[in-house]
Amino acid sequence: MEFTLDNLRKDALTQFDTVIDVRSPAEFAEDHVPGAINLPVMSNDERAYIGTIYVQQSTFRARKLGAAIVARNAATHIETELGDKDGGWQPLVYCWRGGQRSGSFASILSQIGWRTELLTGGYRSYRSLVVKALYEAPLEHRFVLLDGNTGSGKTAILHQLAAQGVQMLDLEGLANHRGSLLGAMRDEQPSQKMFETRLAQALSMLDPGRPVVAEAESSKIGERLIPASVWKAMRAAPRIDIAATLEARAAFLTRDYADVLDDPARMAARLDKLRALCGNERVDQWLMFLQGGHYEKLAAELMQHHYDRGYARSRAARDSNVIATLTAHALGPSDIARLAQQIGDLLDQI
Repeated sequence: MEFTLDNLRKDALTQFDTVIDVRSPAEFAEDHVPGAINLPVMSNDERAYIGTIYVQQSTFRARKLGAAIVARNAATHIETELGDKDGGWQPLVYCWRGGQRSGSFASILSQIGWRTELLTGGYRSYRSLVVKALYEAPLEHRFVLLDGNTGSGKTAILHQLAAQGVQMLDLEGLANHRGSLLGAMRDEQPSQKMFETRLAQALSMLDPGRPVVAEAESSKIGERLIPASVWKAMRAAPRIDIAATLEARAAFLTRDYADVLDDPARMAARLDKLRALCGNERVDQWLMFLQGGHYEKLAAELMQHHYDRGYARSRAARDSNVIATLTAHALGPSDIARLAQQIGDLLDQI
C-alpha cells in the first residue's frame, strides 16, 4: 500500500509506528523526513558502486547486484534494529523517489506480516512540500522582529516569550549558529535542505492568526540562507528594538558565549579572521584580553569596534519600521523576563 503526504504538520505521520528512510547514510544526513530513522539498504560505497555499474556496464547487472546487496542489508536490519517488533508494528518506508530500494525493503517487511506502507514519491515528495511552503507560496504568518545590537539578549528573550505563551521562531537555533563570525557552535550547521526542513516544520506548528516573534537577521545565518518566502515576510515586518547598554551587553555576551571562551585556541582562530577588517594592532590587543581572561573587556571591544558597526550598516540599508524601543541597563534573568513581558504587552496592541 502507498501513503500520500499532503502537509508538513508534525502529526501528519503519527498513524505509523516508525518512519524508515532506506537511503544511504549520506543522503539521510543531508536531509530526511522529520522523525525518520535510517535503515540503509545500501551503504554510501555500495550505492556509488551500483551507480557506476548502472552507467558504465548495464542496467540489468546493476539491478541484479543491487538486489543482492539490498537483501543482505535488509536481513541485517530485521535481525537487529527490527528484532523486537511485534506483529502489530506498522512502518512507513521511503527512499529517494519511492522506487526500487524502498519497494524491495517494504515488500520483505510485508511478507513477514507487518502492515507496511510506502511513501508515494519518496523523499522527493516531502521535499516538494518544503519547497512549496518556503519558496513558492506566500507565507501566511505575520512576523514581529526583535532588533538590537549583538549581546542584547534577543534569543533569550525569544525563549522567555515562548514560556509566556507567545509564538516565536528561533532561526538561529534551527540553523545551529548565533548569526555572526564568532557565533558558530561546536556542532556543525545542518545542510541547507535540513535547515529548510526544520524551518518548514516549525512554521507548520504556528498559528497564522497570531503574530510570530523572530530575531531580526540578515538573509544568511552562518552559511544557511533564509528561504525567499520567509525573508520577504521578515523584510516587511515591524520591529521592536532592544537598546541595551554596552556594559550590559558585554556581561551578557560573556555568559552566552561561555562555550566559545572555554576553548581559547578556537576563539583565537576566530579573532584572527578579523585582522583584515579590524587591523592587526586591534586584534593583537583582543588576543591579549583573551589570554588574560578579560572576557567582558574583550566582548565590549568586539561589539564597539566590530559588531555595532556592522549593525549600523545593516540598519542603514533597510527600512527600520521600528514600532517600539525598549531600554535595558542589565540583562540578567529578571531583566529578560521583564523585556519579554513588555514585548508581550506590545503584541496585544498590534
